[in-house]
Amino acid sequence: MQATIALESPATRSHYELGAPEVFTFLFVMLGPLKLLGAFAQATATLPATQVRALAVKATLIATAAVVLGGLIGASLMGKWKIDSPILEITAGIILFLVALQLVMQQYEAPAPSSATTQKAPPALMHVVFPMVLTPYGIALVIVLLALSADPARTLLIVGIVLAIMLLNLLGMLCAHWIMRRVALPLGILGAVLAVLQVALALQLVFDGLRGLHVV
Repeated sequence: MQATIALESPATRSHYELGAPEVFTFLFVMLGPLKLLGAFAQATATLPATQVRALAVKATLIATAAVVLGGLIGASLMGKWKIDSPILEITAGIILFLVALQLVMQQYEAPAPSSATTQKAPPALMHVVFPMVLTPYGIALVIVLLALSADPARTLLIVGIVLAIMLLNLLGMLCAHWIMRRVALPLGILGAVLAVLQVALALQLVFDGLRGLHVV
């Protein structure tokens, strides 16, 4: 996965170009359903199927609107506030690194004791939206990609990929209980692999940002 950064001039922002497969991979790791299946299944374990479906649909709609509008607004503000794109790349990389490192280290921690209390009320909708469906580093990456978009066609491509991943999130939440019953162990292994991959992606973002600033 390669990220090509080219400076137009010392006074202009850098262009961070990724192909469609790389954009999908980055966003799938940072915003995709694998990160939320376990948490959503646990949070809705005692809810009837109708409430689970309603919660999943509402969370997806809010998350989709938030990430698309937030990405577009953030990209616009980057230009108005004169924020260089490498700075935001470094910021996103640091946030992703801290979160991913925590996920890696959790594998070595003792499991938390199970609670005997029964959850009667559904989880808060906004807690499902943030941070289950949307992650701060995922939103930061969307802002970076949109800010560095060179033409409307690429912007539509990025928005389309985001919408596709939000659809995968919806399907994942609707099937979360079934998935966790049938393939919890393989998902745990895959989650461990993705956690390490996220550390690598975080360092890649930081490196690209430093390269864009001509530090390395």
